[in-house]
Amino acid sequence: MGQSEPEVRNRLTRHGQEHLLRFWDRLDGEGRRALLNQIATIDFDLMDRLVEQWVRHEPPSEIFERIDPVPTIPIPDPAHADARQAWDAGEEALRAGRVGLLLVAGGQGTRLGFDGPKGSYPIGPVSKKSLFAFHAEKIHNLQQRYGCVLPWYIMVSDANHAATRAFFQKREFFGLDKSDITFFQQGMVPCVDEAGRFMLEAPSRVAMNPNGHGGTIPAIAETGIGDDARGRGVDTLSYFQVDNWAVKVADPYFIGYHVLRSAEMSSKVHRKNTPREAVGVHCLCDGEYRTIEYSELDIYPQLLETDSGGNLRHYAGNPAIHILSLDFIQRVYDHFEEFPWHRAHKRVPFLDENGDLVEPRAPNAFKFETFVFDALRFIRHEPVALEITRAGEYTPIKQFEGPNSVRAAWKSMRDYWGAWLEAAGCSVPRDDSGEISVRIEVSPQFALLKEEFLEKTRDVQWPTGRDIALDATGRLIASTP
Repeated sequence: MGQSEPEVRNRLTRHGQEHLLRFWDRLDGEGRRALLNQIATIDFDLMDRLVEQWVRHEPPSEIFERIDPVPTIPIPDPAHADARQAWDAGEEALRAGRVGLLLVAGGQGTRLGFDGPKGSYPIGPVSKKSLFAFHAEKIHNLQQRYGCVLPWYIMVSDANHAATRAFFQKREFFGLDKSDITFFQQGMVPCVDEAGRFMLEAPSRVAMNPNGHGGTIPAIAETGIGDDARGRGVDTLSYFQVDNWAVKVADPYFIGYHVLRSAEMSSKVHRKNTPREAVGVHCLCDGEYRTIEYSELDIYPQLLETDSGGNLRHYAGNPAIHILSLDFIQRVYDHFEEFPWHRAHKRVPFLDENGDLVEPRAPNAFKFETFVFDALRFIRHEPVALEITRAGEYTPIKQFEGPNSVRAAWKSMRDYWGAWLEAAGCSVPRDDSGEISVRIEVSPQFALLKEEFLEKTRDVQWPTGRDIALDATGRLIASTP
């Protein structure tokens, strides 16, 4: 930081943003330092380019001569030799300590009706354990099984970094070694009004927004995460998002296919429920691997086409589960000026000329962000797109009710774990429509896989007509009428 007021004024003037200091005379020393320090973080050349490309001119949509379905690897079947080979290779990579975990956890729980980081949301239907706790229990299970350390790199945002750290500290890092958990903060970029001018949200604060989950790439390179991982012998990062309760944080099948094919970046895909399901679509655009966002489906109507049997041709939905090799991350970072940015027209509160806060009723500003899946266009090898089932792998939580909600996730995991219980000889209560009528919860530290669960519950005497929840040791922790 360390730039003086005259230096900052000169810089702002060169870029047509000198209005950011219009309330300078109202600020005390602390406010002035905060504003100068924030301005010092802004990449003005980048913002000039984004404003020129996305505000002063309406960029045309990309035109592709051909869009083909991405070739996918079928859902792994242990009976098939290639799946067994991938599993073995994945387990070998885990035992060798080559794998680290990359969690994107910058969101808040606002849409869930929850005040705090989304990862601290109490998702456990019986235990009320948080999303963070469930992911930590998965790590415990894997580390014990493979005798390895899975360093956990957690990308937080400006809005929740302090609360997230405090949450982990209060819970003693969920029993994991705190030296193996690293928090790092994603970058921020200014919001701009419809004339391309930066905005103030307070006299001493520029209105800014996170630079998107694509910001993991520069953050890894610039915060020392990559160096830390390499120093531990890690060359592969398993990427997932905090709101996917069911995600397999380090799936041996997925890791194995990535390793065996010397992939740079790999992705999991799921079959879309409907042509217009609100997920991105993995595809090949003129031979280049792309993920096209659901908001662009009308631009590329071929993504909605079905074959003669009524099946969606472009079925590969994006659950935001990836593997990235560290060397690939560095290569993309070295050319990050070529990385695509996206624009969103949003409502952004701002200070008017008198210093009064305006809460707009309609979109009044643009936010810019990057998406990590856009790195796929830079891969040099054959795509690795592994198909998965949703059950036990994909429960995105964006709201409390409706699609991709807490309630939908509870049902999905209740059905998933309920099948385990029934296979173990438990009589799971169901209502007249066949739906499970009790709450069910299984600690992933106790069992990540059905086979593991069945092996560990051979002698369990199951309660009847009651909620069933097993803790990390397999102890029944709830059994209410």
